[in-house]
Amino acid sequence: MLSFDLPTMLLMTVASSVTMAVAIVAVRHNARKDGLGLWSIALLLHACAYVLLALRGRVPDMVSVVLANIVLSGVFALMLAAVLQFQGRVPRWWQTAVPVAATAVLFTVFVEHYVARLVIAGMLFSAQLGLSLWALWRPPQPTPGRGARLIMVGVTLQAVSLMARAALAVGGQMPTAGLLEASPIQFLTFFATFVVVILSSLGMIFMVKDRADADNRYFATHDELTGVANRRALIQALDRDVAHAVRSGEPYALLMLDVDHFKSVNDGHGHRAGDQVLCHVAAILRARLRAQDLVGRYGGEEFVVLLPGTPARGAAGLAETLREAVEQTPCEYGGRAIPVTVSIGVCGARLEGGDTWDRLIHAADQALYAAKAAGRNRVECVALAQEPPRAPAAPA
Repeated sequence: MLSFDLPTMLLMTVASSVTMAVAIVAVRHNARKDGLGLWSIALLLHACAYVLLALRGRVPDMVSVVLANIVLSGVFALMLAAVLQFQGRVPRWWQTAVPVAATAVLFTVFVEHYVARLVIAGMLFSAQLGLSLWALWRPPQPTPGRGARLIMVGVTLQAVSLMARAALAVGGQMPTAGLLEASPIQFLTFFATFVVVILSSLGMIFMVKDRADADNRYFATHDELTGVANRRALIQALDRDVAHAVRSGEPYALLMLDVDHFKSVNDGHGHRAGDQVLCHVAAILRARLRAQDLVGRYGGEEFVVLLPGTPARGAAGLAETLREAVEQTPCEYGGRAIPVTVSIGVCGARLEGGDTWDRLIHAADQALYAAKAAGRNRVECVALAQEPPRAPAAPA
């Protein structure tokens, strides 16, 4: 006959909580507020709570019953705080402090009533778990990922286990000798807790990993400061767009912009102000482009705008619109308005076989040089036919 050794199950639960806490600390490489720190603390407290539960009968009930359940309530509060911190939100006081305080009061009052304690735990702890479930189900992002789904499964399993114990207690089907009395119900309860610890902790790790992977994919193609495309992404898009324009015969245009007197901004206002100016210019450009256009930071204070299906005249008109928008919108920094202007070089043409993205870049760069030589804060255009063909350089 199968025997149910509850002390062994308690030991497994403690060991799994500590092991997962150590593993989380080991895989956490930075101090980013991603919820892992709070989650590892919750796991360690979970282990402490089950150590106290295992001491039932050896220490006063105020320790093995009341304190142990207060700690468990704190564990569920920390789980919620970890999920919300990962989502960039802050828990409200009633979501964390109130359940812990209610646990302290109710378990003190009903310390001698085992069935009442099971009902209280089933209702109160399930409500706390429900808050975490709701936060995972309705995140700021549109859909929860695989990690969130794992936590949701674990949280649901734990809540169902607690409510089932409460229902069985009301029906007189729970052991009357207390928590450590061997029975299939108690065994399944502790086994479910053991599974939940592993499942939900892995879910938390997967959530953080998935976000890190998404960040890596994003920064592989975007400039970290301004959020526009980086040089590599620009060249990849240029390579693709030029090939399409050659095949289709559609016009293609490219703008190269440079922030005027950018060194003076850094010297006069500081490098943070310079960073703000770059972000300011990038935001103006993005707000005035079509969905099929692409703006990117080519390097330093230089930006490139790709305009598929745009003739040279249309590109010149857009360049003038962008120049005016930047000139008429000073950058706000530290309570001051920093005037900003840009010089823009324009190159647009119907591409033919043998035309390359490098040739477009070179032509627009020459137009930009002419704009700066003519006094800055102006637009200059150049026809691609004026430039000799060049072999494309390797992507940066």
